[in-house]
Amino acid sequence: MAVTVGARRSDAGSRAAPARAGSARIVVSHLSKAFGEVRAVDDLSFTVEPGTVMGFLGPNGAGKTTTLRCLLGLISPTKGTCTISGCSYAKLADPTATVGALLESCDFHPGRTARNHLRVLCAAAGIHDRRADEVLEMTGMAESADRRAGTFSTGMRQRLGLAAALLGDPAVLVLDEPANGLDPAGITWVRQMLRYLAAQGKTVLVSSHQLAEMEHTADTVVIINQGRLVQAGPLADLLASTAAAVRVRTPRPDLLRTALMEAGLPVEPRDGALLVRRASAAQVGHLAFTAGVELEELAEEHTDLEQVFLELTGTGVAGP
Repeated sequence: MAVTVGARRSDAGSRAAPARAGSARIVVSHLSKAFGEVRAVDDLSFTVEPGTVMGFLGPNGAGKTTTLRCLLGLISPTKGTCTISGCSYAKLADPTATVGALLESCDFHPGRTARNHLRVLCAAAGIHDRRADEVLEMTGMAESADRRAGTFSTGMRQRLGLAAALLGDPAVLVLDEPANGLDPAGITWVRQMLRYLAAQGKTVLVSSHQLAEMEHTADTVVIINQGRLVQAGPLADLLASTAAAVRVRTPRPDLLRTALMEAGLPVEPRDGALLVRRASAAQVGHLAFTAGVELEELAEEHTDLEQVFLELTGTGVAGP
């Protein structure tokens, strides 16, 4: 479902004041959630800073959606806390102006137009209904504003869910698979939008299985598996910390392998070639020349996020 939950401004009471972009920080602290004997999330902690896009990654069943539901107050943690601007979602004075959220499945009344769907949400949150047209324009849905949601493709429904998440101009965005069902142009648009929102000082948490896209979008990543934290930190640091390799092919692999191992370089066979760790192409080429070995191929292989993800999680296929 698309989650854009909010209270009217008159319901604030003793709740925390709405967060402004640049001041809203997401903090997940020692979060655990069990469903009977199954521990979906296990002592998970991470922080998302304002002005950044954090990619929230993990294989199927890793606990990502459960974590997001705890963060949005849809389910209660077994242990630990999830806070936005220092308080739980339930204590936010104006949730719609603080958090815009989209979970993977988007449910709309099939007979209601896109514009009317958003106007209903505006009325519930105390927002002027002109905002509906503004977010329809922002998400590329203006020309479909008077079409019924039941006629929308998966990608259009996803855009409408994003429009709903943006209604309150929130300081924080929590998005589960925001590019699901979008074509390549739509995926590029989502990336540009998220980067634009982060540049405005907003805090963006994105759960996704599109690892290649996350590599171009995220500033930081949190990788979890079986409910537990595997890795967290700046994406650039994560990629830099994983050694690249040099792929080399020669008609004399045994001779070259001996020369490389004598130089202290890790070598492993790979599809008829040799993969050399902790070395540059120049180093490998020099050792081959010194050993008098002819080369048929010499190329550096750079580590990408998908490779790192699969290595860290021990999975063969990346998934939501």
